[in-house]
Amino acid sequence: MRRWQRVAVAVLAGGITLGITGCGYHEMGAATHIPANVQTLAVPMFVSKVQGYNTETVFTQAVVRELNTRTNYRVLVGMNASDAMKDADAVLRGTILQETVSPLTYDSSSGQTSSYLVMVTASVQLVAHDGKVLYSNDAFVWREQYQSTEALSQFVQEDGFAVRRMGRDFAQALVSEMLEGF
Repeated sequence: MRRWQRVAVAVLAGGITLGITGCGYHEMGAATHIPANVQTLAVPMFVSKVQGYNTETVFTQAVVRELNTRTNYRVLVGMNASDAMKDADAVLRGTILQETVSPLTYDSSSGQTSSYLVMVTASVQLVAHDGKVLYSNDAFVWREQYQSTEALSQFVQEDGFAVRRMGRDFAQALVSEMLEGF
């Protein structure tokens, strides 16, 4: 066999092997957990089991915004869970289970905390109109770091910004996991 024939056979064999085993990539939406007959999603306000101020509102709004941006679903908001179940093909429920703020770094000259780590753990379920669970994650964790300031009033303001950033990133990760199964 000539050299170019051996190279051609090797390339062909490699292509067949890659085609059979797959490379792990797929088209967007190809691995979705959500059946094709689901057209309307209801997202009632997330429930909060923590003392954090407004986290459930921010996270709910971020998830709704992400669903509206990345999907073609009609998203219903502002309803309680029982009304949502009547009007939607599926309901996305979330519960904020834990929210912690921990010192992360310290300023060596002052001894004050210079950055914090905020961590939120949530339970999220997408349930079809017939009661079938389409997606569930009982420990969806998101973390965000933010810098502190010396003034207490500015620190409180930063905390709100951190929660909004977390909500946005949380929503992106959640919607990706629901749609793509990663």
